[in-house]
Amino acid sequence: MKTKSIVRALAQLPFTLFIFTVALALLVAGCGTSNTTHYSQNPILPPKDSKDAALREGDIVKVTFPGTANLDTASQTIRRDGKITLPIIGEVTAAGKTPTQLEKELIDAYSTQLVSSKEITVQVQAASFSVFVTGAVSRPGKLTSDKPMTVLEAIMESGGFDMSRAKLNQVKIIRGEDKQTKTFTINLKGFIDGSPIDVFYLEPSDIVYVPSKIQWF
Repeated sequence: MKTKSIVRALAQLPFTLFIFTVALALLVAGCGTSNTTHYSQNPILPPKDSKDAALREGDIVKVTFPGTANLDTASQTIRRDGKITLPIIGEVTAAGKTPTQLEKELIDAYSTQLVSSKEITVQVQAASFSVFVTGAVSRPGKLTSDKPMTVLEAIMESGGFDMSRAKLNQVKIIRGEDKQTKTFTINLKGFIDGSPIDVFYLEPSDIVYVPSKIQWF
């Protein structure tokens, strides 16, 4: 099963089935030949601002037309269908394209409207993404953030560790990357004993799993 399919299904399930489904996802991921487990040795930092980052549903963008100001648009959120609405040409699919790709597409679409400058700028004003947190935490479920988020921050947003059960030195992050499922294991034991904590930034659709001291599978 592809990771994107797993994550899409998770988003639609009641929370009463969430933990069971993620457990199943972990088993499926473990069976795949492309699955790799990495232990983080150095901080994994948030992605840098880049024109190469693909736009996503929920991102807030502003499209401006230097030299043709009458076409400038107000900031708008990319809808669930991945589209935004622009003057004259109407709905345009933005999700899945980088700002640079969208700019080039819009320059072609507006070729007859751009008079003094063949230029269009797509500015990302805020980017949101969702992750899933499950296992030995107080409030497992889906989180949405509009800023970089570490694993520890996501766990705190989920009510923190269930200290009677949580195995802090074996926290798992399941990620779909290049059509593969990858699992990262990080150590957050320092949350309790003051030792160094792995700094690991999450990416969209990551699944954070805090295992229990007593393993059920």
